[in-house]
Amino acid sequence: MNSEVLRSVRAVLFDMDGVIYVGARLLPGVQELFDYLVESGRQWLYVTNNASKTPQQFVETLAKMGVRSEPQQILGSAEAAAGWLREQIDHAGWVDGKVIAMGQDGLRTALTTRGFELTVDPHAATYAVAGINFQLTYEDLARTALAIRAGAKFIGTNSDPSYPTERGQLPGAGSILALLATATGVQPLVIGKPNRGMFDQALKRLGVGPQETMMVGDRYDTDIQGAVPLGLLTTGVLTGVTTLPEWERADPQPTFVVPGLPELLSLFKEADARA
Repeated sequence: MNSEVLRSVRAVLFDMDGVIYVGARLLPGVQELFDYLVESGRQWLYVTNNASKTPQQFVETLAKMGVRSEPQQILGSAEAAAGWLREQIDHAGWVDGKVIAMGQDGLRTALTTRGFELTVDPHAATYAVAGINFQLTYEDLARTALAIRAGAKFIGTNSDPSYPTERGQLPGAGSILALLATATGVQPLVIGKPNRGMFDQALKRLGVGPQETMMVGDRYDTDIQGAVPLGLLTTGVLTGVTTLPEWERADPQPTFVVPGLPELLSLFKEADARA
């Protein structure tokens, strides 16, 4: 049964932090798995809640680790949030307007690429979009909170409370969103995993359906919990946040749980060999 399931996979979505690397350390088996997926006629795409970098910056970071990729193979939550907001304005009747962006290059570039004008004036913003910011200042928080209080629609790139690094679990974008929500009394609309908006954009980019797509992640509450209800196959890895006992207690269960990407590669090869 598992062999049939794996042979049906035409595309694989990969989280990055905790799956591809931890901090600046590349995890085992990454390029080998990508090469095999391409050789076997499958597509792959990074689908990461990390909103700090542009796709090109991700490509450059990965290249330093020895991993080959192209900008179009990376969908971050900054891009997903900017793309989703543009869709609401173009097709769902939302009002166009300026954006106050609390984030880094990844968020600002994603928004300006889609035609949004950025502002630092809280009272000029129609939308307040917030994500991770490793250079966060109190003034950043103050401007964003004032914009939300003035009526700007509050949108979050992702709600991960933490992210894995060599130092351990550090505060993530979700922690920043929680601070802003506490300061304003307004809950954000969040686009990144586990929310549907990001998965829909990933499937659309690859031109595949959920039943022929696998999501690979290290964090149950974002990578897997959002993918299962949409009908995607799922694989949890033990190289990031969620531990084996936590995977075993998860409900619903992922399709597979493996130690890391080398073991997932072995599963694919074994399944294909039985065809």
